[in-house]
Amino acid sequence: MRYFNTAGPCVPTRHYMVPAQERLPRARRYIEQGQYFVVHAPRQTGKTTVLAAMALELTASGRYAALHFSCESAEVAGEDYGQAELLVLEAIRRSAESAGLPDELVPPAFWPDAVPGSRLTRGLTEWVRSCPRPLVLFFDEIDALRGGESLRSVLRQLRDGFTVSRGGFPHAVVLCGLRDVRDYKAASGGDPGRLGTSSPFNIKVASLRLGDFTEAEVAELYGQHTTQTGQDVTVDALERAFGFTQGQPWLVNALAREVVEELGVVSDTPITAGHMEEAKERLILARATHLDSLAARLGEDRVRRVIQPVIAGELLLPTDTYDDDLAYVRDLGLVAPDAPVRVANPIYQEVIVRVLGNDTEGQVVAAPSSFRLPDGRIDMGTSCCAPPPSSGGRTARSWPPPRPTRRRQHSW
Repeated sequence: MRYFNTAGPCVPTRHYMVPAQERLPRARRYIEQGQYFVVHAPRQTGKTTVLAAMALELTASGRYAALHFSCESAEVAGEDYGQAELLVLEAIRRSAESAGLPDELVPPAFWPDAVPGSRLTRGLTEWVRSCPRPLVLFFDEIDALRGGESLRSVLRQLRDGFTVSRGGFPHAVVLCGLRDVRDYKAASGGDPGRLGTSSPFNIKVASLRLGDFTEAEVAELYGQHTTQTGQDVTVDALERAFGFTQGQPWLVNALAREVVEELGVVSDTPITAGHMEEAKERLILARATHLDSLAARLGEDRVRRVIQPVIAGELLLPTDTYDDDLAYVRDLGLVAPDAPVRVANPIYQEVIVRVLGNDTEGQVVAAPSSFRLPDGRIDMGTSCCAPPPSSGGRTARSWPPPRPTRRRQHSW
């Protein structure tokens, strides 16, 4: 029995999932052309699921030897680029073993000796020499290489292999992470100068952003549950789910899982918009790991500089760091990838407002209706907090304080 997954990569035999080919339609064409390219997206949007599924499909086709692996274990190497190379090669070997590649496609039993700075090139060249099929490699979590020297070494060796030894090097390479390759300088430690002035990976043919689910893909995913269990999902429920999540994959799965498993809506009862409403409230109150990790980012200055004006309904004034700040917050998935600048979806917006207003909320003593205008907007001239204590023998100020003659009215 398959189910809605909210923890780790999806497995087709265990989880409902949108086919990888549908989420990155251009990737297969680039691979067949022998291109090197980048895939990036916020966390928990399905990058690992899509890349791992694509690697399996390519190998199963009989045309390629494809392998997906993570560079995350090399993060500990820091600036020790020689150690980082060894850890990446070790990650390749472990992944090849767990992927169950046929004997003739596996990497060499021992990587060739080489000086630091050339180990990856030598190792991949040796593998290509022994492999009877074109080699396709998916470098997941590439931006986990935090040391500028380590990241630069890996990228430059891939570039050199592509330009100098094209016939004896991997047929196609995909780099995947949170950020586009142009932002790897910041990802490696925040100093834009650490990787030099020129791009160490200027051979990429494209940067593909793995998008959120479309409304049709949400319907397809939920339809898999209907097919398996017979439980209908009403049109209103589908619209409400997409409206709340804007297709963010983790949220789409989490809402459905909350309804089916936590609320326990039995299979002979249709899933309705009311169920989605209740599931949304429960997710926000529970502050699941995904939501909590995003909320934790709100303490970062570069996140606050973007999010606070958006929540307050104010214009974002350009600064020296504005473009970098906005790109960073978009990479995190907190704001939508397109204009205008806005929080990515209503669930994130409610979580963000609750987190930012948590300290103030504890001091509010008035009923919400007392500072709400008839049309639903907040009356910014009404105070809702407890009055200050009197000081010594002085007369305490009247509370609430007099309203200004002109007041701002915000629409929330």
